[in-house]
Amino acid sequence: MIRIAMAAPRAIAFRTFGFPKSLPFNLTISLTYNCNSRCKTCNIWRMKKAGSELSLDEYERIFRSLGNSVFWVTLSGGEPFLRKDIVEIAKSLYKNCHPKIINIPTNGLLGEMIAQKTREIALGCPKSEIVVNLSLDGVGKKHDEIRGIPGNFDKAMATYSQLRKIDLPNFSLGVHSVISKLNHKDIPELCDFVLDELKPDSYISEVAEQRVELGTTESDITPSAEDYSRAVDYIAKRVSSYKSMKSKNVSRFTRAFRMGYYKFAKDALALTLGKAKQPIPCYSGFASGQISPEGDVWGCCIRAESLGNLRTNDYDLNRIWFSGRADEFRKSVKRGDCSCPLANAYYTSSVCDPMSVAKVVTKLL
Repeated sequence: MIRIAMAAPRAIAFRTFGFPKSLPFNLTISLTYNCNSRCKTCNIWRMKKAGSELSLDEYERIFRSLGNSVFWVTLSGGEPFLRKDIVEIAKSLYKNCHPKIINIPTNGLLGEMIAQKTREIALGCPKSEIVVNLSLDGVGKKHDEIRGIPGNFDKAMATYSQLRKIDLPNFSLGVHSVISKLNHKDIPELCDFVLDELKPDSYISEVAEQRVELGTTESDITPSAEDYSRAVDYIAKRVSSYKSMKSKNVSRFTRAFRMGYYKFAKDALALTLGKAKQPIPCYSGFASGQISPEGDVWGCCIRAESLGNLRTNDYDLNRIWFSGRADEFRKSVKRGDCSCPLANAYYTSSVCDPMSVAKVVTKLL
């Protein structure tokens, strides 16, 4: 938390005054567009590849340019465990950047291989907390229907059992659900199943969105503000009193920010359906960003506007992050040209928003 306490004021000054310039402390790295799911809320597996995926050697050069700036890194996809070198990529990230948290989402279709590689990553990155979030959007056939793969639910449960056997102090196992038009009515059943039967270390959810990154800009998947509110209010009520199996890794502080996200998402969704306005100042492009599988740097994955490609910039993120194109993107964000309920960006924005931090601290006290 000391690193966050130091990074947040720099990000606030960067957004407010334009200096001192700072690299993102929350970074999502999309390792691949390849995915073995066929989700109705995501078309990333249909995405046309603009080029080859970044190699391990290329990631090594990128991570060296980042240094110790990143606190929280998400290794995403597609299905990130389809990258055969995911362990080596995570170790390179750890060696060069020393992130506090490495988060990896998975659809759980690859069974024992996911558990094996997760264990290797946790052992190879001992001072980082490794969080694997298993995606679950329904119970039984409902999950299979949304995910587009027969037997997906049973395979996910088998993978969950394998991951649960990993007994390492720096490993946490969570469950992640996407609330969409397809399952908002089933959320109470899903939430009860997750918390009462699976008992994960954490349970998180976010709203299905129309993203350039996921190829869903034309998909009618986002629930109404009212439907989302009913679903997420149930989750918030259950999670607020939930005691995880590994509470030392899922702090009350983190949970309080998560409760804040649910309110933020409701407000953001209502505003997005009306007019663009940010419930709290957005720090996408200031404190958070994303790298595509081919090396494009984005300020956020909703707009997925390339600020530059790492391959044509000597793999130096600094060169792209502090470029004129990046400055224009940040000006657009600061003007409030866009608004969205993106969970990943919210957590960064909230720790940079004094009012959000004050509410969390007050709630904890």
